[in-house]
This record gives sequence, structure tokens and C-alpha cells, in this order.
Amino acid sequence: MKKIMAIALLCTIPFGASVASDDIKARAGQSKAVVKQFMGQLVGELKAAMKDGGPVNAIQVCNVRAPAIAKQISDKQGWDVGRTSLKLRNTANAPDAWEAGVLKKFEERRAAGESPKNMAHFEVVEANGKKSFRFMKAMAMPPLKKMPCLMCHGENIDASITAKLDELYPNDQARGYKQGQIRGAFTITQPM
Repeated sequence: MKKIMAIALLCTIPFGASVASDDIKARAGQSKAVVKQFMGQLVGELKAAMKDGGPVNAIQVCNVRAPAIAKQISDKQGWDVGRTSLKLRNTANAPDAWEAGVLKKFEERRAAGESPKNMAHFEVVEANGKKSFRFMKAMAMPPLKKMPCLMCHGENIDASITAKLDELYPNDQARGYKQGQIRGAFTITQPM
């Protein structure tokens, strides 16, 4: 009888760990899907704004619509969804300590030769006695032909764009990027 109970206990420990692992994998998959949704909606609105009024018009999408999209998705999911960076344009997107650490690791990984295109990180974090699932997906600067990001975040920014950026973001640090560099990351916190 003791042998049977011991075997039963041993069998439940790995199974329990597997269930926890499956939950984390599921959360990571859900987070990736939400990032894809966020990015898809943002890119669609940016392209439409570019078509309607050029890059100065598109700045409004990042300034007004991106936070609104993040809030809409956050409310729908019951999560905290946003964007952050080590070089901020909008100070409301400042990284917390965990996010800053992940962004620095992303930079180290890129410096070691890894492409930021599929770079992501997730883990369960405990703060103030509460556990949460944290997820980040790197945002790489795409080629100008694919997306207009470098028009506002690149090295050679048109004077009309610079004037609008200075008006909206007086403490802007998010300039001087080159194609392939990490602009920042999408960030998600799921309560557990």
C-alpha cells in the first residue's frame, strides 16, 4: 500500500509541473496573438494615415491611436498591454525595472547576432505577493520600403516631421535608429 501511495505521489508531481508548463505555454501563445493583433491594427492605421496625409499625419496615429488601441485590447483581455523602450518618445511608456532588464537582454542578444524579428521573452514574476505572467516581444526597425517607421525614428528626419515631433514630444529620445535595430517592445502583463 505504501509503495502504491509513493508511486501515486511521484506521478502527480511531474504531471502538475507539466500542467503549469502547459499554462505558461498557452499564456505565451495568447500573448503573441495579442501582440500580432495590436501590431496589425497599428500598422493598418499608420498606412492609412500615411496615404491620407503623409508622415506628419501618421504621427497622430502613434500619438493618439496607439495608446487607444493598447487600452482597448487591455480592457478586452483583462491584461495590461502596451509598448515600451529604452529610448522613449512618450514618457507614459517608460519601462518598469523588469521591462528595462528584458530590453537590455534583447540588446545583448541582438549584439550577439540574433535577429530581433522573432525575439520574445516571458516568465512568471511575483511582486507584492501576487504572481503575474509577463511577456515582451521586441520591435525591430523595419526597412523603409516595408514601413515608414524610420521617417520618424531614423537618422535623417525631414524638418516638418521634426517640428511635429518636437511639438508633441518635447523630451523625445526615439530618433537616430537604423534598420534592424530594436526600437522597443510590446509588453503584456497577465494576472494569475
